[in-house]
Amino acid sequence: MKNKKLSDYVRMDSPEAVLDEVQIILNLISPGFDAAPVDAAFKSTVNLYMGDYPGYRACNTEYHDLRHTTDTFLAMARLIHGAVVDGEDFTDRQIVLGLVAALFHDAGYIQEEHDREGTGAKYTTNHVQLSMDFFERYGAESGLSNEEVTAGRAMIFCTDVTVDISTIIAFPSARIELLGKMLGAADLLAQMADRTYLEKLLFLYYEFREAGIGGYESHIDLLRKTVGFYDFSTQRLKTVLDGTDRFMISHFARRWNINANLYHEAIEKQKNYLKQILKAQDSDPSNHLKRGGIVDTIRDKEKDYLKG
Repeated sequence: MKNKKLSDYVRMDSPEAVLDEVQIILNLISPGFDAAPVDAAFKSTVNLYMGDYPGYRACNTEYHDLRHTTDTFLAMARLIHGAVVDGEDFTDRQIVLGLVAALFHDAGYIQEEHDREGTGAKYTTNHVQLSMDFFERYGAESGLSNEEVTAGRAMIFCTDVTVDISTIIAFPSARIELLGKMLGAADLLAQMADRTYLEKLLFLYYEFREAGIGGYESHIDLLRKTVGFYDFSTQRLKTVLDGTDRFMISHFARRWNINANLYHEAIEKQKNYLKQILKAQDSDPSNHLKRGGIVDTIRDKEKDYLKG
């Protein structure tokens, strides 16, 4: 398995492959684990993003899409497994809550059926609260207790990178606090380890623009300022999220016999590439981003914007 990279282990573009891997991980945690609530939430998530969930439109944000959600879901499962290997103790029900919270952590970007103005990107600044509210409605419909809903909401709140969760959230228990910090870590790791992360940042620029978030003159400016976001994320993982990303090492050692954090390796590789393409100050660094045909899509989007 030498020189293997993160994207070699699971087909991340296949929701079914991601769910299969999570089911394997749950059985590693606890043989015979009852994954039915996780499976049901996963199906509801796919329906939500595809426009098949009652009362909601299909996802129309290209950065915060189904792929990011399933990436976060898998990262959360891996962190939970690694934590259990390291001796942390969770009930099966707490694990279910952590995974369901991961599935719905960005549901706030999905527009309700009656909302026909713009895209879900306009909810960027309050999407975490909206996601918490969606989780609460889903929990009521699927039989979660009030205590479980409170726990899930607290976990989702941990994905808000604008707040210091240690000073705002009253966690119902130490286990829920740990799972919440793990979800915050999973969200960051999943985004930044995505092999098309740099390309998808161009989509993020347009989401920010629709939301009225300033500070970025262009998608090139956002790419330049992402170098600082790497440093911010590293510090947040270490401090606010209590270094919970460390659990990835135990997961990969037990699951794949690899003594490494493949998320960190993927992130570091992309960070170095970003710095490389930014060195030419007089050129567009997006010319060096080739994956997924995303740059071509962005350029077509910009043409339409200028026409409009």
